[in-house]
Amino acid sequence: MKMLLENAMLIDPENSEVQPGAVLVENGRIREVWQGAAPNGTDAPRIDCRGKYLAPGIVDIGVKTGEPGERHKESIRTAGAAAAAGGVTTMITRPDTLPALDTPETLAFVKRRGAEVSPVRMLPMAALTKGREGREMTEIGFLMDAGAVAFTDCDAVVTDTKVLGRAMTYARSLGALIIAHPQEPGLSNGAAVTSGKFASLRGLPAVSPMAERIGLDRDLALVEMTGASYHADCLSTAGALPALIRAKAAGLDVTAGVSIHHLTLNEFDVGDYRTFFKVKPPLRAETDRMAIVAAVADGTIDVISSFHTPQDEESKRLPYEAAASGAVALETLLPAAMRLYHSGDLTLPQLFRAMALNPAKRLGLDSGRLTAGAPADLILFDPDAPFVLDRFTLRSKSKNTPFDGMRMEGKVLKTIVGGEIVYDRDTA
Repeated sequence: MKMLLENAMLIDPENSEVQPGAVLVENGRIREVWQGAAPNGTDAPRIDCRGKYLAPGIVDIGVKTGEPGERHKESIRTAGAAAAAGGVTTMITRPDTLPALDTPETLAFVKRRGAEVSPVRMLPMAALTKGREGREMTEIGFLMDAGAVAFTDCDAVVTDTKVLGRAMTYARSLGALIIAHPQEPGLSNGAAVTSGKFASLRGLPAVSPMAERIGLDRDLALVEMTGASYHADCLSTAGALPALIRAKAAGLDVTAGVSIHHLTLNEFDVGDYRTFFKVKPPLRAETDRMAIVAAVADGTIDVISSFHTPQDEESKRLPYEAAASGAVALETLLPAAMRLYHSGDLTLPQLFRAMALNPAKRLGLDSGRLTAGAPADLILFDPDAPFVLDRFTLRSKSKNTPFDGMRMEGKVLKTIVGGEIVYDRDTA
């Protein structure tokens, strides 16, 4: 029930500090945090962190599991194991299952399975409309009572503005958070890459970056009209940022996120039709990527997520246009984020502000902090440890990662959830 993590470099995203220190864990929570060495006589089993970095565990919004309906791609058990190995202590799971999580009964099933088999915390989101079909909103109140932490139709954009407006009004009355995927569906339908010279040379169906801006503008207008709490799940273009900045300046309850793939990859990584790089929205121009990284640095974009989307080999080993979108990322989120740290684009406190503190705050959780009283959801990692990623060593059932064969840095050494070690690299 107790442990003392000493000789660590503590990452505090709340105060933007990195300093040597020690953390005492008791009864599943952080009891004390000390700068420097712990006081003599501290009565707890000691873990020597050997100067490595101790940070709040990652809170990952938008993880897709295959239960129910697609367990051949990913199960809650394998997703939980991958999350633990990747330093993710809380998975916020998506409702784009088969069937969709649009009733209290299906939501209760997923929540129960998570409690039974996942070594990390699992909190489900529910569908915003029935069947994610955009025609009739779900029973938001009953789903909140069943444990839904937010409402989203994922990449199935609600095209009927009246339906979305009514759902936002109802969600506001209940204090529910709506998470949307800003895209203009008419423009983006059937697109595989971002429009431009590269797309033309490859002969692939493309979508203009303007589709994201149009979709966001519509959503923000409805937020202004209804007063709803709103989170844009993945902004990826520079053109969408001014609208987000204006909405925040106007006092709207709006936040935004980005996937780790859009922060670290660009449209040229598609190369010769490499389908593991096909994600949604498609990878953007390098100028867009740099603008989004800068937006994370200054706080315009609040959250970094893995957007873990497992796809089987059969759905990826197809011509690029026909291949399924998405990539697994629970185990590659941290080492990919370390690219931004080693390049000097983002500091470790900035990264953990976006990967732990901000997503926890947005969902009303008390995790994501390295302070006394917070849950003892922690990760110990080495940001400099080099390795070459072999996708077949991933714990996810599906192996569709764009980072296969790449040289990366950053290894999780220990993952702690509620004061219990759920992953230890020395014994894994």
